[in-house]
Amino acid sequence: MRTEDLIKALDADVRSKAMPLRSAWWMAAAAAAVIAAVVFFFTIGPRPDIMIAMHTVRFLAKFVFTLMLATTAFGLIRALSTPGASTARAAAWMLAAPLLVAVAVALELFMVPEPMWSTRMVGSNMMICMGFIPLIGIGPLAIFLWMLRYGAPTRPVLAGAVAGLLAGGLAATFYAAHCFDDSPLFVATWYTLAIAILAGLGALGGRFFVRW
Repeated sequence: MRTEDLIKALDADVRSKAMPLRSAWWMAAAAAAVIAAVVFFFTIGPRPDIMIAMHTVRFLAKFVFTLMLATTAFGLIRALSTPGASTARAAAWMLAAPLLVAVAVALELFMVPEPMWSTRMVGSNMMICMGFIPLIGIGPLAIFLWMLRYGAPTRPVLAGAVAGLLAGGLAATFYAAHCFDDSPLFVATWYTLAIAILAGLGALGGRFFVRW
């Protein structure tokens, strides 16, 4: 069987599912958000001064970064789970979150004296960040990997890694409501490393569990 015929057969199989793949992904995203919320609120919860923090640009900027990552990863993973679908535009949008963080870091370096750079980067909650973003994101990651099996990705390792980025963006959005470190330097360093853990786990999951 030619590759083109195989892709068409996989696409037909995906379309013949009891629930359309597009609807299934939205339901999976909703379920993942509920699971992440439950873990978040039953473990660390929001910071006590969140109502005050919400009036600061640096606090709100964290949600712009994390939601942008989750939104673009959601678009890409939906494309990757559909055989034959174009992924170029969705993949290009994945650059948006890193670019926003890079701009924020550049502004921070310009506005903050150099002796304070390392203090802002290290922060006061780096170990909590590294532990709780993966903890909040592991349930959503499992859901997204299961959804990849519902679809038929032709690049399961890449799809699994994107599932990890999606879970990481979702988890980081919840964690940002708890985090007292609002510096873009902190976000660029520790949020990225924590999300990378989930991306690595997702790639492994794609390698061993997402097969067709």
